[in-house]
Amino acid sequence: MSHDVATRYAGRSLFRHARRTVLSILGIGVASGLSLFMVAFVRGESQMMLRAASESGIGHLRIIPRGWLDSRDNALRLPDWQDIRDRLRSHSEVGIITAHARIEGLLAMGTRSTGVEIVGVDPNTEQQINRLVRTVAEGRYLLAGDRGTTVVGRTVADRLDVTLDDALMVTVTDVHGQMQGAMLRIVGIVETGSRDLDSTICHVSLADVTALSGSAGAGDVTLMLKAPRQLEQSRKILSADLPAGVSIVTWQDIMPEMASAMKIDQTWTRLMIVIIMLVAFLGIASAQLAAVLERRREFAVLAALGMKNTRLVYVMLVEGVILGACGAGVGLLLGGGGAYYAATRGIDFGKFYGEGDWSMSNMLLDPVMYSDFGWWLIPLACVLSLSATLLSSIYPAWYAARTDPASALRVDH
Repeated sequence: MSHDVATRYAGRSLFRHARRTVLSILGIGVASGLSLFMVAFVRGESQMMLRAASESGIGHLRIIPRGWLDSRDNALRLPDWQDIRDRLRSHSEVGIITAHARIEGLLAMGTRSTGVEIVGVDPNTEQQINRLVRTVAEGRYLLAGDRGTTVVGRTVADRLDVTLDDALMVTVTDVHGQMQGAMLRIVGIVETGSRDLDSTICHVSLADVTALSGSAGAGDVTLMLKAPRQLEQSRKILSADLPAGVSIVTWQDIMPEMASAMKIDQTWTRLMIVIIMLVAFLGIASAQLAAVLERRREFAVLAALGMKNTRLVYVMLVEGVILGACGAGVGLLLGGGGAYYAATRGIDFGKFYGEGDWSMSNMLLDPVMYSDFGWWLIPLACVLSLSATLLSSIYPAWYAARTDPASALRVDH
């Protein structure tokens, strides 16, 4: 029996048992479709978490003084930070670049006070890299050349009972351990939608942090990449252009707990896919084995006519390929359709959990989550469906090849 004849025979065998064939195709299609949607949604969730982390002021990459990652000491400063910023700005991988300097301080108005991390920023670029301060509810954001001014979060303003143009007393400990004080006029009040995040926002100019801390320069240079998925590749390219005494780290290094949570999500998704495909695999194997048992006499006749065992195995595997190809189509229709809907319309978790606080680890999350969608769904659907059907056809094919024609043709009375 030639390959073409064997292929036609496999196709006719499937169509002869149309109900079982349709159920097998639906089984593998639903399983692969569910797996596709899970993969697409987790990929979209990972991208959302990356955006939330990077656009909350952390950036994709950050240039820091060596030793900062272990100590998290805000008193550390970058040597020649302006030269580092200008040098990295020329790289094609870099989209936005800005600098920060931080110092712990106490804001006070009358008898009311609150502790905050005062962040010195570059007003020209901070709003491009930090969506927490992109929209100012009252007043304005800092301007280039501003001195003695600040933008605070709504929670800070409420705790101190202050409004625009009020003057806050700020007290810090400088690099020499001495207490320093200054007055800061409120020019803007920010509302992120999260009271916790609003309690952490206090932005001033880099020059004001320098004056308060007694330590010149920036504590870090933060970068947003044009291609965030090429994070490690960009890191290697940019690190070659850095002077000694500084390090380049990713947002994952700065927020290891968030990176670990994303890896756990991906691991659970893979585990669920394995379980789903295993159930589909067992169902298809059962259907294929039942088909072999029903056709024992048919296979015995073919064997008696000279059909080799290898050709019989080929027939069973072709049936598996046909089932897998059809199942992949059904899976793409179901899973791809769901992924496209979630990628374009999104899933609003705010309807399920309420319009509460969507902040986490100083990040502002979006209640509407979008899945990933692209051509990668097609090969993934084919791999899932074909691997399940081919693997589930191996044992039935082996069983059919080992069937003794004489015993299969014997009539039991």
